[in-house]
Amino acid sequence: GLSVQAQDEEPLRFVKKELSYQNVLPRELKDSLQVKDLSRIWTSTPNWAVYGFIGDDYQRLRIKLIKVDKDPLRPDVYHVQGKTMFNETIRDLYGELTITNIRSYDTTGYFGIDALYRDSSIAGRFVSCGTYALKEESNQPGGGVLTGTFASYFYITSTGEVRYDNIDDMADGYCNDQFVGQWSSYDARTRLRCNWGDRRIPFSQALDGGAGEFSPEDKYLPNGWQSYRDAYVGNSPNKAGAIAQEQREWWK
Repeated sequence: GLSVQAQDEEPLRFVKKELSYQNVLPRELKDSLQVKDLSRIWTSTPNWAVYGFIGDDYQRLRIKLIKVDKDPLRPDVYHVQGKTMFNETIRDLYGELTITNIRSYDTTGYFGIDALYRDSSIAGRFVSCGTYALKEESNQPGGGVLTGTFASYFYITSTGEVRYDNIDDMADGYCNDQFVGQWSSYDARTRLRCNWGDRRIPFSQALDGGAGEFSPEDKYLPNGWQSYRDAYVGNSPNKAGAIAQEQREWWK
């Protein structure tokens, strides 16, 4: 797996990469846009489309951000409540997201959506990057802390409303709410890579062999991914049961 140093650098490298794409404009908009409430962008996606892993063997982690609230005094901070599920153990999760950057991106000629723009109510599309620190309930055994960086995409309507950016969700490789970091046990003895995201997982090439959409490799199916394969890939005899398993509201 990755050395500890590479593991530490991955989250920083991720944000740098997100902000250096050709279509991302250099002007920093965080100060002008932090009046907006972005909280809805982290709770929009159905949980069956959020995938995560923990460790170099890509053990499946499920994560659900249930409630996200903007801090009334610190405009770049959001308070998070949620849950994680790992090997059927469900833990409460709480902490903060802190926005470090907001940039707009130039989408002309992007996926042929110019036409959509001309007759639509979209004023602009943006990427917000930041850091997170989320703690699993410490009175539940085996819990830890998730830290790292994220990138989330949103657009602003012509009436000024913030919306989760799913404009390209039919395009190959579409993703959003990408989190890159690590999980550290409370005793600090164990530190593991831990990434998750909507529809794809960042830096998960070994796990994800899908072209157009997420598809776990055979090698990792025993690590929690078999039900995904049975539900969405091919015609498993267990398809109906697997879909129910994938789509259950385990956090309730």
